[in-house]
Amino acid sequence: MIDSPDSRRKPPASRSAAGDPPLEEARLRQQAIGVKLRHMFDEVVNEPVPDEFLDILRRADERKASGGKT
Repeated sequence: MIDSPDSRRKPPASRSAAGDPPLEEARLRQQAIGVKLRHMFDEVVNEPVPDEFLDILRRADERKASGGKT
């Protein structure tokens, strides 16, 4: 028999009066991952565009404006 993902799951932890600690830990991990991803992508977004790439875009725009093929 092949194990399905559901058959391998652990039973949910019992909830305490303070809330669900495993759920709160998961939220905190997700927030930390989100912060790191935003920081990483902000750096990429702020990098300058290479001149060669800008030239390619300009030529494509000129062809499009003159009715040439894409």
